[in-house]
Amino acid sequence: MVPAKSNFFEEPESEQPEADTAATHAVIRVLLADSQAIYRVGMRKIFALEDDIRVVSQVDSIAGLHEAVERFPCDIVMLEGNLLSGTTDAIPEIVRRAPNVKIIIQTMASDESNTVELYRRGVRGIIPRSISPDLLVKCVRKIAAGETWIDNQSVNWVIEAYRSQAMNPTSSRTQPRLSPKELAIITCITQGKRNKEIAYQLGTTEQVIKNYLRKVYDKLGVSDRLELALYCLHHELHKSSPEAAGGSTTITSEALEGGKTNGHAPASLTEDVSH
Repeated sequence: MVPAKSNFFEEPESEQPEADTAATHAVIRVLLADSQAIYRVGMRKIFALEDDIRVVSQVDSIAGLHEAVERFPCDIVMLEGNLLSGTTDAIPEIVRRAPNVKIIIQTMASDESNTVELYRRGVRGIIPRSISPDLLVKCVRKIAAGETWIDNQSVNWVIEAYRSQAMNPTSSRTQPRLSPKELAIITCITQGKRNKEIAYQLGTTEQVIKNYLRKVYDKLGVSDRLELALYCLHHELHKSSPEAAGGSTTITSEALEGGKTNGHAPASLTEDVSH
């Protein structure tokens, strides 16, 4: 008999053969981190009905999660928000141990400061504990595909946070220097264009655009297209681009909020730059 313990790992109920790489390549591997067994059981039952989602492990504490992300390779961490109470470095530590993992936070209730901070730290989605099974599955698939799951209220909070930040003018000496090509790509991003469309417009490849975007993210200190668009909104970087010289180029509310059905942001703002 295995003694009960508050911090545990659980192997998946059925392992796929290593040789069957073609069949398992598209499977989204999920790690559940939740202090309440009823939620872990419920989510496992929901995901068990999906051919492309598999729970690889479950834990009930942050300490266990930090160990589990190293022991069990995964694509998504489904994390109970209450486990973050009293911690300051839980998210950065997860990212340090598993840089490619995407984090979804489940909360009983959301508040402005906490929501903004979680997205700033790199969380890809914040969902309510009461989310329906079909939306939970959709959220996992969207985030696994490189998108960010964000509702209208959270978008407004993030925008307000950037507006407050913009109240403190930044000296032009400390503004990052961007090349004409980088500015042109930024302008396309604010217009809601995908990497493939940008590559076609600028006469280059999609991979080159992804490489440029990584450099832009590093220069500006942003983590994704949503943050980039908001940064441009407040610093008006898009107006410096030669692409904007021929006409009016603005970041519209449709670019930031349009296309969000069922609580997720449009893919044009959240397209991944990895791979």
